[in-house]
Amino acid sequence: MKNRIIFTFLILISFCSCHRDGGGASRKASAGADSTMVKIENLSQQIQQDLKNPELYNQRAKCYLTDHQFDRALTDVNRAISLDAKKSVYYTTLSDIYLLMGKPDGSRDALKKAVEINAEDKEALLKLAKLYLIVKDYRNCYETVKQLLAIDNGNASAYFTRAVALLEQGDTIHAVGDLMQAVDKNQKYYEAYVQLGELYSMRKDPMAVLYLKNALNIRPHSREAMYMLGLFYQETGRYDLAIESYQALSRFDTAFREASYNIGYIYLVYIKDFAKAQHYFTESLKKDPAYYQAYFNRGYAYELSGNYRKAYEDYQASLKIEVNYDKAIEGLNRLDKHVRK
Repeated sequence: MKNRIIFTFLILISFCSCHRDGGGASRKASAGADSTMVKIENLSQQIQQDLKNPELYNQRAKCYLTDHQFDRALTDVNRAISLDAKKSVYYTTLSDIYLLMGKPDGSRDALKKAVEINAEDKEALLKLAKLYLIVKDYRNCYETVKQLLAIDNGNASAYFTRAVALLEQGDTIHAVGDLMQAVDKNQKYYEAYVQLGELYSMRKDPMAVLYLKNALNIRPHSREAMYMLGLFYQETGRYDLAIESYQALSRFDTAFREASYNIGYIYLVYIKDFAKAQHYFTESLKKDPAYYQAYFNRGYAYELSGNYRKAYEDYQASLKIEVNYDKAIEGLNRLDKHVRK
């Protein structure tokens, strides 16, 4: 079976306020893009009537950023700053643009300027802490989080950001404390529940189930949370519940190969129902014909049930994809005497 997927969330910064639809469907994305263009056109008309209004340039810069028109976004935000250099939020917009342009140093400097102008700008402080985390400047990350919490002790994202930094440095105990604070401040903090679920799963602690189910209450179709729940049940010997979780995952994420693969593995290794194991490995291969581990394990299920010819074929199929796959080579060597009779 594949090793546990260590699930650590990447910290993502909100880049602009003119959001597209995040549903993922092409129709929704197209509608979001159309909406952004309408906003840009409306702002352009307003700017023509009020050429010295910095806020209009800032808002249009955010929309250009959403549309990945970086040069135009940069021109607009610099125009806003030239009109009012004492507005911290304009430097926050500038930092977002620099970050998406792949210029983290420029992003950092813009955020530091925003904080210099307004030491209580919570958005700028949070983004600065996240940026320090992204570039692995943990000392400044912790210092910025501390500064933010001194202003806003209930900021769940600040606790979560520090928790991720602590995890990256191997301090699990204090990270759990910050994650607990995050979900205490915000009972809908999906990412914090999933991270807690992962950490408690690694300990095989039943509390993992509670945290993962809390995550699923917030996002019922979360692949990560459902997979981790199934994996926890599997690794703690609750195979019926593991299969139930993987089957639920397969229903709403039909392309996720690992769900059916893990069911096959449970039937192969723990339940010893080789026919069902073969079925689920086949389902996994339908989702990914290049899944060489599924070929090998289906072959092993065939071998254990005495169907040496099909086992041999599956081991060969596995090796065509992964040429030096030791397990498949060993399987072929084991079966050589059977298929050559």
